[in-house]
Amino acid sequence: MTSDGPLQYHLHQLTGNKWLNDDVEGETGGGVVPILYKRKNLFNAVQWLTGMELFLLIEDPWRVFLTTDHPNAGPFFYYPHVIRLLMDRNYRAEMLESLPPRARKSALLSELDREYSLYEIAIITRAGTARALGLKDKGHLGVGADADVTIYAPLDDKEEMFARPCYVLKDGEVVVRDGRLVRECPGRTLYVTPPYDPGIEADLRAHFEACYTISFDNYPVAPEYLPHSEVIPCS
Repeated sequence: MTSDGPLQYHLHQLTGNKWLNDDVEGETGGGVVPILYKRKNLFNAVQWLTGMELFLLIEDPWRVFLTTDHPNAGPFFYYPHVIRLLMDRNYRAEMLESLPPRARKSALLSELDREYSLYEIAIITRAGTARALGLKDKGHLGVGADADVTIYAPLDDKEEMFARPCYVLKDGEVVVRDGRLVRECPGRTLYVTPPYDPGIEADLRAHFEACYTISFDNYPVAPEYLPHSEVIPCS
């Protein structure tokens, strides 16, 4: 899924899969091409190995983030699986053995016995990303934090542990209990408003007129689209 229309078309021709195109006021449009990642596919195996090795070779957990774009277009509900791979070297070795021999031949993964601690998992999924984005009220449990908290029961199987939290709190209120949604709590849209020279607008309008297929007035996000919003100070 991407906002790169030409890439979507290329993937459609490459795979033969259906291509759903959309227009979200982006210059090239966007869309979705379904791709099934296969463990026995050499290219997919190398992608998996690259991600695992990067996570294990970067020693400082504050410099690597687990996000929705890693693994490549990986959905968030696979986070527990990725976390188990990082925390359990025996399970990681088991998965490695299921890959094509050609992919394993040049891989470093078999030599990496590091296991992430729960502390490091908290950094790469919460604290590190909050710090990188300048969100001072998120990613920690200190005074003044937003009290967005997830509580897990300790289990040996880390995938099972992270897949089903005991409690999820949003702004201090319990919204999930034992895997069941008990309260709806709308989130906020966080954005920045950096200073700029208003005089540049005339040049931008001329540029849109000459080069774009959409109007300059259709490009901004209007305030009415952000009923729950918060401005984050620029640093």
